[in-house]
Amino acid sequence: MAATDTADGEHLAALGYKQHLERSVGRFGSFAAGISYISILTGTFQLFYFGFGSGGPAYWWSWPAVFLGQLMVALCFAELAARYPVAGSVYNWSKRLGSATVSWLAGWTMLIASIVSISAVVLAYQLTLPQIWSGFQLVGDGTGTYDYAVNAVILGAVLVLFTTLVNAYGVKLMTRINSTGVVIELIAAVLLIVLLAVNVTRSPAVLTETAGTGAGRDLGYVGAFLVAALASGYVMYGFDTASSLGEETKDPRRTAPRSILTALIASFLLGGLILLFALLAAPDLADPALATGGGGLQLIVLQALGSTLGKAFLISIVLAITVCALAVHTAAIRIMFAMARDNNLPGGSRLAHVHPRHKTPVVPAVVIGLLAVGILVVNIRQPQIFTVVTSIAIILIYLAYLLVTVPMLVARLRGRWEPDRDHFSLGRFGLPVNLAAVVWGAAMAVNLGWPRREVYNATEPYHWYLQWGAPLAVGGLTLLGLAYYTLRQRHLTGILPEHAAVTPILETS
Repeated sequence: MAATDTADGEHLAALGYKQHLERSVGRFGSFAAGISYISILTGTFQLFYFGFGSGGPAYWWSWPAVFLGQLMVALCFAELAARYPVAGSVYNWSKRLGSATVSWLAGWTMLIASIVSISAVVLAYQLTLPQIWSGFQLVGDGTGTYDYAVNAVILGAVLVLFTTLVNAYGVKLMTRINSTGVVIELIAAVLLIVLLAVNVTRSPAVLTETAGTGAGRDLGYVGAFLVAALASGYVMYGFDTASSLGEETKDPRRTAPRSILTALIASFLLGGLILLFALLAAPDLADPALATGGGGLQLIVLQALGSTLGKAFLISIVLAITVCALAVHTAAIRIMFAMARDNNLPGGSRLAHVHPRHKTPVVPAVVIGLLAVGILVVNIRQPQIFTVVTSIAIILIYLAYLLVTVPMLVARLRGRWEPDRDHFSLGRFGLPVNLAAVVWGAAMAVNLGWPRREVYNATEPYHWYLQWGAPLAVGGLTLLGLAYYTLRQRHLTGILPEHAAVTPILETS
């Protein structure tokens, strides 16, 4: 065993855990895990129609705005990744910064959000595959009332099966597939930017056009922009995945912080340029199809680059969706595993069992896959409900992030946070950055949960439970989780003997 591997194992033991997972992820694999979760091609192509339809071309400015807010969060997470590179990053960070209840709630919200996110990501197959070849529309011809939704579930379930099998086999296979997919995605993103750039038809002045989306609103275009910003907010998260693989990464205290930041920055640059040049290259920004799920950014690519070349790029988008779903599934497994080995979930011993040959938690991979497919079924007859469910997942992720950044801020204010001079540290900038992360996270959570009809109940039939579904569900899930933990699970909490290290647990700084 290399000296760095020995040091990594000793640091994990100091945090209270034995090394059971296989430490085989290198620098690029760590970076790939973070960037594939964000997945610029998946997110921008899946949500362009919503952002454009809600805010017009000027919605582009939400991309740098969301990036700056998320960068504050990522900088805080980079500090934590250097200090605690442990599976289930958000859960374990919260455990060392806050109370046991806060920690469990962070894990609970992040786990639910991750499982639902798998379902949301795999639905993106439906937005792209039928545009490549009509044969992918397996149910009807796409014009029937439920053709689109049912077909999305079938395609999505196939992808979930794939991610389940890969994750059950082991982290080495997952990393190889994920890293290969990310290389192709990055190359495709750069080529797409170049090709769109040489096909521009208008000047950047179009980025000031609102397409009348602020008309009739109490807040004017500000209200429209806040809605459109959700399209960017739904994309730029998940960068903590690089640290969630910390127990499987070589030299994670140096690798994970770098991976978190580079994944977010690279995603911002490439995604922002794709959106910019797509708006400049679109043949007709007045085309109503650009604001529909059946058109969107995919339609711009096909129109601007031609059918043959456009479809080639759509294939790379399918690959991006695949590795994105794989990364989200991987991250969800690590959260479930981390909570289970602390006996913080029912059936903890079984869920935390690491397969002796594949060196991976197989049971969580299967359980999460089954739950994700179960959630997909909701989309068959009630696609509007799935929009609410997806939004709930994103809100829960932002809340889980707050359950880390708020305790971290409290620790700073109380003088309990000492900079780590040997690894990544914000130094004297830590307090203002941390404060900005908390303010940003709270503001974004409110914006995401704001019960607006145009977000949660855009088409008939109009039902109150659709419009208010997100805040009510988030509140209900939070209270349900707290009740379960308080009444039962907190009495059982403790590192399982088979996972406990013999050395003392590292104290929180």
